[in-house]
Amino acid sequence: METVIITGGTGLVGRALTALLLERGYRVIVLTRKPEAGRNKAVTYAHWDLRTQAIDESAVQQADYIVHLAGANVGEKRWTEARKREIVESRTQSSELIYTALKTIPNKVKKVISASATGYYGEYTDHAFTEKDPPATDYLGNTTVLWEQHISKVASLDKKLVILRTGIVLGTEGGALKEFYKPLRFGFATILGSGEQFVPWIHIHDLVRIYFSAIVDDKMEGTFNAVSPNPVTNKELILTMAKVAKGRSFMTTHVPAFVLKTALGEMSVEVLKSVKASPNKLMQSGFQFSYPTIEAAIQQLFSR
Repeated sequence: METVIITGGTGLVGRALTALLLERGYRVIVLTRKPEAGRNKAVTYAHWDLRTQAIDESAVQQADYIVHLAGANVGEKRWTEARKREIVESRTQSSELIYTALKTIPNKVKKVISASATGYYGEYTDHAFTEKDPPATDYLGNTTVLWEQHISKVASLDKKLVILRTGIVLGTEGGALKEFYKPLRFGFATILGSGEQFVPWIHIHDLVRIYFSAIVDDKMEGTFNAVSPNPVTNKELILTMAKVAKGRSFMTTHVPAFVLKTALGEMSVEVLKSVKASPNKLMQSGFQFSYPTIEAAIQQLFSR
């Protein structure tokens, strides 16, 4: 039985990945500031603390793989200067702690698989970004560059590294889908800005399978765009969700860009930015999507 450490294991992706790993016979250790609060009896909870750069040495010694998902939610709170620092530091400090632990603690870790984000890329409507494209120079671009730079240091320790640049994750247990659905409870399909901005998205089931593939496939190494092969506009996403959930019983409304900028401040860029990202490199590695289209993804999620 091989052992996988997961950071950020209590989040949407972490919970789903934990369930898959346990189903496949892996032992899972979730790193958390409060191990005593862990609720899943099938999981081992071990302590780490970014502020003190402390980590449970025995957990590191037992691990065969590390999946690094930890990082403050980009869309959860308004981007004050303090919040922006927290978003960056939660990623860089956690990555630094993993590197230091692997450097100083005797271990058998074969590979580190780290989350990243399509926020790495700039804004285009007619270009599908590949992993070779340069990063954006805005806040999200700079944040993602720092995130990847810090975790990439583990490669110098003779560890394989996979970085997954992920778009919006669609799942019923949290994340963006619940936020998009809130107005639909009252019959409103709410399109953000022009609605023409492209949304890089992925079904939670497919994303978790990509992480699992990175664990079991020794040849999988490097940076990959973990997004659906069929990007959609915000308008297409919202209307597909509305039709599946409400049939014809909804009214289309728009929230203008200036209203979003007033309400959200700088964070409005998160919902107004238009990004296409190509998963061709991932598919060339052999991965096949279970839910490649937004229609298939929404139908499955809303049928649960």
